[in-house]
Amino acid sequence: MLTLTEDQRALAETAEDFAREHLAPGAVTWDQDKHFPVDVLRKSAQLGLGGVYVDEDHGGSGLSRLDGVLVFEALATGCPSIAGYLSIHNMVAWMLDRFGDQRQRDRWLPALCSMEALGSYCLTEAGAGSDAAALSTRARRDGSGYVLDGVKQFISGAGTSQVYVVMARTGEAGPRGVSAFVVERDDPGVSFGPNERKMGWNAQPTRQVILDGVRLDEDRRLGPEGDGFRMAMHGLNGGRLGIAACSLGGARSALQRGVAYLRDREAFGAKLIRAQALQFQLADMDTELEAARALLWRAAHALDEGRREAPRLCAMAKRFVTDTGFDVANRALQLHGGYGYLSEYGVEKIVRDLRVHQILEGTNEIMRVIVARELTGAA
Repeated sequence: MLTLTEDQRALAETAEDFAREHLAPGAVTWDQDKHFPVDVLRKSAQLGLGGVYVDEDHGGSGLSRLDGVLVFEALATGCPSIAGYLSIHNMVAWMLDRFGDQRQRDRWLPALCSMEALGSYCLTEAGAGSDAAALSTRARRDGSGYVLDGVKQFISGAGTSQVYVVMARTGEAGPRGVSAFVVERDDPGVSFGPNERKMGWNAQPTRQVILDGVRLDEDRRLGPEGDGFRMAMHGLNGGRLGIAACSLGGARSALQRGVAYLRDREAFGAKLIRAQALQFQLADMDTELEAARALLWRAAHALDEGRREAPRLCAMAKRFVTDTGFDVANRALQLHGGYGYLSEYGVEKIVRDLRVHQILEGTNEIMRVIVARELTGAA
């Protein structure tokens, strides 16, 4: 079993203090107004949260994956939508740090770590979601560079982000034909679709990224040709932990709100908190979150150590924690009765935000496929 250090406990407390002061007060309004609080994101960067996993030599915080899940759980207690975007931004920054050369790190990481520039991850397409290796966005060789054409779908931060890590096909069909590129918002030929109307995650934009004859020099390719899909999957291992942690934090907040409501609400001549049936529900919800947290920490520790089973554990954690988080938040809404359905109580927003966690960074059905393949040896 893992025991947190004093530094890790202090890190989590600092992140939760930030969430309480800067995220929670605006969360419902941002959701209703579909406002992306970039100023607040930049405040988080002052705490080192713009480059959580980036090496300190490159301007980041140099934290571990276990440190990261502590941070994102804490942030999500204030707003799962903003915490979720921060997880994605940090996936982009980590990929540039891990797979970029020194010139690429020098060019993009300082602004990403300060969040003067925001980052977006571009893998999904309209016809290539769960079957990501079937992507059709193409990067055609043109002299010493490339020309990119295609459309990326469901891109968080699109239109506001300045830096996009884009997976595009440079070769054969399948994963070996995919390469990674760094595209900037102002590159000629880059445009964006309208902001999608969504069930949740309304405090961050989600748009298509449209690439129409985007010319890039060769130094915009991240790593060697044909290595992009491998990079994308490595990025998603960490991204799945981040999103799982956001589910955990959102559900914990919903549970705490449920407890507070039951303490205050009186029915049939007694406080609802005294009803044993409701106490049993609370006990189950708390137990399920602790079990989810234990699996998440184990997966993060395995990824930190580079263990062979880390991708399987990351898939397990993403599936189990996001399913558990949504279920706990939904039950917390039920504990509020009709008041849980009102936006002012904040619980219905958490439920809506957490629902998408079961879909993005690989659907939970795909997480089962990953685990089953490892278990059975099936291709």
